[in-house]
Amino acid sequence: MRANKSKRLQSSFELLITLSLGLAVLMPIVIIAFIQLANSNTALSSVESQQAASKLSSIATLVGSEGAPAKQLVQISVPPNVKAIYVGTMNNTIGHEIIFVVSAPSGSSYVTSYTPVNVSGSLGGISSTGTYLVNVTALSSCPTNGALPCVYLSPKV
Repeated sequence: MRANKSKRLQSSFELLITLSLGLAVLMPIVIIAFIQLANSNTALSSVESQQAASKLSSIATLVGSEGAPAKQLVQISVPPNVKAIYVGTMNNTIGHEIIFVVSAPSGSSYVTSYTPVNVSGSLGGISSTGTYLVNVTALSSCPTNGALPCVYLSPKV
């Protein structure tokens, strides 16, 4: 009876050792897979942010070339991991850029699209994931600097 119990105990111990070794081999693979998944999500967010910024930039250029009082409503998709959207400059004053700030595991990434016309506005309220409508309006007197004409971008409420 004692020999039978010893054999069962030995086989249970061997099974435990085998499972532990298998888990030790599998854990690094799972960790690497999760890191790769996080990196691909960040890359996808950057690409989608570039598409949205380019779309806003091209519409702003079109509306700006038409002059005041031209306006257009554009639909953009804000991907995950976008922390903020700036129009003009990082201070939301008149400039020539539309900037999406995308969070990444290594810090923040800035996705920028250039436009030849003066742009200004406030899109900070739409930095969460989703689809939004944005008013793009050519103004002869910009709200942030009345001496300059600009294209003003604001979320449709």
